[in-house]
Formats: sequence, structure tokens, C-alpha cells
Amino acid sequence: MRRAITAIRNRLDRFGIILSGLCAVHCVLGVVLVGVLGLGGEVLLSPEIHRIGLAMAVGIGAASLGFGVLRHGRIAPLAIGGVGLALMALALFVGHGVPEAVLTIMGVGLVAYAHIRNLHAAC
Repeated sequence: MRRAITAIRNRLDRFGIILSGLCAVHCVLGVVLVGVLGLGGEVLLSPEIHRIGLAMAVGIGAASLGFGVLRHGRIAPLAIGGVGLALMALALFVGHGVPEAVLTIMGVGLVAYAHIRNLHAAC
């Protein structure tokens, strides 16, 4: 039973890393496609995508990083992930464009790093 729970926690961290990467790709493609080519603005820059992505990041981050603290007792991954999530949330309020992309990419980078630290701390 304990192995099954550990496997689920590890999958959540790995999914968090993948989700962070997808978010970064979305930001870069959004800025390039909309800013340079003028394509896909309605879809790529939709506020709904950003709100849903942030909600998923908060849910997965809280579950996997929070469980990580309970498992290995190290709070650093949770704190790093929290700062990353705060940057992602702040990006929702700066408007579309480069500042939003920079804040989001910094945030998802920190969240991904937190998930990686969480996985390593569990070993």
C-alpha cells in the first residue's frame, strides 16, 4: 500500500513537471505566434486557458509538494513551488504580452524545479 501511495505521489510530481513545461511552451508560442505572425490570438491568449492552467498547477502543486513535506520533512520544495505559483498568479494581472510571458515562465520554472527537488528529497 505504501509503495502505491509513493508511486502516485511521484506521478503527481512528474505530471507537475510536464505541465510546467507545456505551460512554458504555450507562453513562448503565444508570444511568437501572436506578436510576430498575428495568429491565434483568441485561442492562445484566452484568459480561460491561463485560469485553468493556474488552477491545475495549484491543485497538483499543493497535493504533490504538500505530500512531499509530509513524506520527507523538507519544506524548501513547497516554498519554491509557492513562489512559482505566486508569479504565475501575478502574471494573470499584468495583461497579455511579454511581461505576462516572463512572469509565467519564471513561475513555471520554479514550480518545475520544486517538483524535481521534491522527487530527489524523497529518495
